[in-house]
Amino acid sequence: MTDKGGSSESSGSGSSLSPATIKGETTAAGKKKEKAKVSRTSLILWHAHQNDAAAVRKLLEEEQPLVHARDYDNRTPLHVASLHGWIDVAKCLIEFGADVNAQDRWKNTYTALNGNFMGYVKSRVSVGEAGMAILGHEGWSLGIVCKPLADAEGAKKHGMIELLRLYGGLSYGQNGSHFESKPVPPPLPKKCDWEIDPSELDFSNSSIIGKGSFGEILRACWRGTPVAVKRILPSLSDDRLVIQDFRHEVNLLVKLRHPNIVQFLGAVTEKKPLMLITEYLRGGDLHQYLKEKGSLNPSTAINFALDIARGMAYLHNEPNVIIHRDLKPRNVLLVNNNADHLKVGDFGLSKLIKVQNSHDVYKMTGETGSYRYMAPEVFKHRKYDKKVDVFSFAMILYEMLEGDPPLANYEPYEAAKFVAEGQRPIFRAKGYILELKELTSQCWDADMNKRPSFLEILKRLEKIKENLPSDHHWSIFNA
Repeated sequence: MTDKGGSSESSGSGSSLSPATIKGETTAAGKKKEKAKVSRTSLILWHAHQNDAAAVRKLLEEEQPLVHARDYDNRTPLHVASLHGWIDVAKCLIEFGADVNAQDRWKNTYTALNGNFMGYVKSRVSVGEAGMAILGHEGWSLGIVCKPLADAEGAKKHGMIELLRLYGGLSYGQNGSHFESKPVPPPLPKKCDWEIDPSELDFSNSSIIGKGSFGEILRACWRGTPVAVKRILPSLSDDRLVIQDFRHEVNLLVKLRHPNIVQFLGAVTEKKPLMLITEYLRGGDLHQYLKEKGSLNPSTAINFALDIARGMAYLHNEPNVIIHRDLKPRNVLLVNNNADHLKVGDFGLSKLIKVQNSHDVYKMTGETGSYRYMAPEVFKHRKYDKKVDVFSFAMILYEMLEGDPPLANYEPYEAAKFVAEGQRPIFRAKGYILELKELTSQCWDADMNKRPSFLEILKRLEKIKENLPSDHHWSIFNA
């Protein structure tokens, strides 16, 4: 079964990186060879991202087919260089035969590239550890546009635009018209693009990394790549409501493409047990990280908050608003052990709302989410909207700065009740930056209409970061 979602590591027949070349290698030597190839794919994408033309050239001199290496979304090193405007890297890749019109997974799709999203992409597209065997990346740049020239144009890299056009680069849509930015999410790929044959999943060295009421999450391997697999319990695979929730999460994830959102790779829906496959993030979740590290210094806390806010701003982008409804440290994942990049995950309770215009009201009722991070209007079963996520964000920001969960002395239900009665956690840390304290307080305001949007939160966090002294730290003391 062929997956069009970036599983191929090269284009063109006869490539030493072609999946067909390595598919039949089952010996120990074959597996070792496959792992080495995947690692080199990761390296060239990493060096392209880092603007290291010398390292890219060295790899290509040793193995020219790497110029066609692909990540999860079929994006090549030239896509990466084009997005960042790395001219020297691009020239090197073109010299070694890079296809200037290589298409990513989405073919003729030009996805949500409004000004705000491009700002996130330009500042946050990143990769994980270079040595990770993950078919190109872990925490890698996502499938933003279809061709390298469109990447360069979207990022306004004028020198790169001229270079790619010189070598025949195109950026045209299905009807021949030039691409235009449209504030809509990517269309749902055809089912064959993401349906995974369960026989391709290797659980021989798997380990459980999470459990839930419907099943468990395991670290497994898919085509030589470490992945996270949410596997529904066999006993629940015939439960109508469970199946409905599972399909709901798949339908949400398959539409999401952003550097701060956990990347969906595929799902098993035609056989049992039902499984959902995403990228595997080695750093664990923010809950465990805070449990081990305690309070974070302001610089780290702000960087973490920016990552979360970027992902949430993307989810809240109208006219297709996705309300997470269960934003908490356990659902925020660290890309690697260096803790330099976070992603928002677990969309099991998320709600997709289609809004016809920016003035439409889209409100729900019901008690959904985790009590300790729950907005008061949710606890009270009142109408609510996307600002419930802003409230949860405030609680996470508080926890990162204080080192303890909000209202840690209360049981979760009692904490939610306490908050619903108008109370809030007490700021205990010395030397709070006034603007950061004000932002936190506004984000957990009892009146959801007074809470800022994530786009506003991003602007304020960036400003706070710019004015932050490099040696600004504080310690916790008990009130």
